[in-house]
Amino acid sequence: MTSELITYYLEMLDPVQLQPARLPEIPLEVRRSEVVYPALNHFLYAEVGADYEWTMRLRWSEADWLAWLDRPQQQTWIGYVQGTPAGYFELEAQPDANVELAYFGLLPPFIGKGYGGALLTAAIQRAWAMDARRVWVHTCNFDHPMALRNYQARGFQLYDTKREARPTPETTP
Repeated sequence: MTSELITYYLEMLDPVQLQPARLPEIPLEVRRSEVVYPALNHFLYAEVGADYEWTMRLRWSEADWLAWLDRPQQQTWIGYVQGTPAGYFELEAQPDANVELAYFGLLPPFIGKGYGGALLTAAIQRAWAMDARRVWVHTCNFDHPMALRNYQARGFQLYDTKREARPTPETTP
């Protein structure tokens, strides 16, 4: 296993850069989670990130989750396939009309079935709908092997790469 963490920073500066993904055979329905419910976001974060060393938020208390979620700048969206949650994304409005795609991913049963591109397309469309001037995201070499390729296929452009020693993974609480 590699001991280097490579973080890729990508941006989109105009909505016309979006290259929508082909729609999956079984449709994906994307709806905003409008009720602040920390346990739901905790579940999505833990399940989506389980294979990719997403550990930082696992130690968050309910108050930590509430502080993150209960802000007008934050939006959580969930993709459903036949009524079942398939993945999610979090958007955060930031200063200077930037919108960060803060978290994005699929639940394990939906990986490799064409839903990643469709959900990412929806995420980018929702980000631009927040009156963004710039939409950005970061990913790393420990995320899903197709993550960087999916971001670039949707029109994101790489603007920075950082390399550092891999931090010791935190154990799951």
